[in-house]
Amino acid sequence: MSGGWDAVVVGARVAGAATALLLARAGRKVLLIDRAAFPSDTMSTLFIHQPGVAKLSEWGVLPALLDSGCPVLDTISYEVGGVRLAAPAPVMPGAPAAFAPRRRVLDQLLVDAAVKAGVEFVDRANLQELVHSDGRVTGVRFRTATGVRTEHARLVVGADGMRSRVAQLVDAPLEVSDPRASCVYYTAWTGISTGFGFHESPGNWIVRIPTHDDLTLISTYFPQDRFAEVKQDPFRHHLAAVRSTAPELYQQVCEADQVEAIIGTGDQQNYFRRGHGPGWVLVGDAGHHLDTISARGITNALLQAAFLAEELAVETADPARLDAALARFTRRRDEELTEPYQSTLELARLTVTPSRLEMLRTIAASPELTGRYFAVVAGMLGIDELFDDDALFDDDALFDDFDDAEGDLGDLDREVQS
Repeated sequence: MSGGWDAVVVGARVAGAATALLLARAGRKVLLIDRAAFPSDTMSTLFIHQPGVAKLSEWGVLPALLDSGCPVLDTISYEVGGVRLAAPAPVMPGAPAAFAPRRRVLDQLLVDAAVKAGVEFVDRANLQELVHSDGRVTGVRFRTATGVRTEHARLVVGADGMRSRVAQLVDAPLEVSDPRASCVYYTAWTGISTGFGFHESPGNWIVRIPTHDDLTLISTYFPQDRFAEVKQDPFRHHLAAVRSTAPELYQQVCEADQVEAIIGTGDQQNYFRRGHGPGWVLVGDAGHHLDTISARGITNALLQAAFLAEELAVETADPARLDAALARFTRRRDEELTEPYQSTLELARLTVTPSRLEMLRTIAASPELTGRYFAVVAGMLGIDELFDDDALFDDDALFDDFDDAEGDLGDLDREVQS
């Protein structure tokens, strides 16, 4: 490196700000840039599963999130085909519940923590190109309101989202790619008191997400092949989906106030990109994106930041050692996130099978199984741990039912990761 930074992180939302924070705390000199003005919102499911909350707690950010007035999502429910599961939200060390903060709050809290750790932050900075030397990425060139800056670095981190400019500039190929499966629209309301949960029917998935300012986001998912139809009148289709799939919620909606315009997308991409190369690495949606129906994006971004920081704990002044650390990060990313990726793809198909309904009826009849189920939903347990206690079952015929449904475990797996 010809002087400059240990790392330049492009993109200051969850993945980028968390990465910058961790690298700075490890003693690295870090520049963080983003093209948006901060604080600001961005399209998001908002939801943070408990493993992501545990990371915020570990990094000392959770107290500030609580102080921001973000509601504590300490209950969860799920309704499908006449089956209802409800339980306290699962807990784990550092994660007393789940949370769904507005992005203008969460992203800014992470940026503030990064700056406190010594990161230099520049918003309204548009990446123009990458700097190269001897076949490696060695810096960035970006434009601000005051002109163009060129900064050199040992490592450029692309954390700039699904349409990553960094990924485009390094020509990072898609190594895994699956068709879009769903589309989504959501609105924000006051006057709704439902807690967090979701509702499903064939072809529809409804999520209710309490967030800051006593607002509840209601998201509706439709099959991708309906996007052209739905986008012609999204609010009408949104309300119709809520009315048919979650009628009790719909009654509250009728008496509530809509406070934000409906927003949505049909561009729900599913992929793993090549995660690294000489002098560069991709984190968050830049390297891996999945359908938002499972609300895994924020949690995955926080986990990836942690993975990368752990792999970069070694001395990285030597380019060969740096590249080896980046390769380990990419392998770990793929190993850890492939199972929830596959589960999300199944969920996004929006089908409801009889065998899965039968399994959910059994789960609903047992408080212990219900608690385990939602722990799997949160990513705290693996699907293979859901039914691992034979003492829970007295009836051999029950196991026969599970055997009959074994071929449909993928459907259960997709649900419990949602």
